Amino acid sequence: MAKGRNPEKKMKLSGHLREFRNRLFKSAFAIVGGGIIGWMVFDEVFQALQKPIVDLANQKHINATINFSSIVSAFDLHLQIAFFVGLFLSSPVWLYQILAFVAPALKKRERRYTVGFLLLSSPVFLGGAWFGWLLFPTFIQSLLSFTPAGSANVINAAEYVLFAVRVLLVFGLAFVLPIILVFLNALGVISGRSILKGWRPALFIIAVIGAIATPVSDPMSMFLLMIPLIVLYFIAAAIALANDKRKAARTKTELIEDLTIDEVIE
Repeated sequence: MAKGRNPEKKMKLSGHLREFRNRLFKSAFAIVGGGIIGWMVFDEVFQALQKPIVDLANQKHINATINFSSIVSAFDLHLQIAFFVGLFLSSPVWLYQILAFVAPALKKRERRYTVGFLLLSSPVFLGGAWFGWLLFPTFIQSLLSFTPAGSANVINAAEYVLFAVRVLLVFGLAFVLPIILVFLNALGVISGRSILKGWRPALFIIAVIGAIATPVSDPMSMFLLMIPLIVLYFIAAAIALANDKRKAARTKTELIEDLTIDEVIE
């Protein structure tokens, strides 16, 4: 009799809260573990972050240095970089915990789409962040070019690191947006025709993203970000249209089969 009490395997609210707490703890432990690694590789990460400024100062003979404004600034920066590195390294763990918590409420096909979205969005996000890192020295050079002659550009270390992280995050998220469109299309939220018809507002949004992600006076950097985003947008529209066509063909086939079965029964 005990086996038949909960045939649909429904969970009470207390059970959901307990599961959420457990998965939250697992995610936190993974982030802390990754943060320990980030703490140990702080010197290498910070050296890579300040390399554009050091190279520019040596090549252009510009007086630009990274400064720690207080006695605890270096420690705070150490913690920030350790956290960001830990968040990145532990991303497979906490993304899985999110998926595992939400998956029971999804249908089988929706779970498959969600897993595909997570697997595809991670490398695309990293590719966008890498593209932003390639352009990052150009941003630094353009921004430091506004320094008046005879002046020194003393850069706050914490603000500089947050600026670098923000640029990389914006580039990464911008590249993931077309993947989100394909995901929403797979769930039936938006059609491929709607995505294609919305190309004008999409170009405007892409231009706004390009302006936000490239805080420099050089318009070429903005266009370098907009071009791959536009290409990815139309690729997403093509995939969504192909998916809609496949769905329509499958629905038509199922309808014909149902009509055939009804005729046989009659």
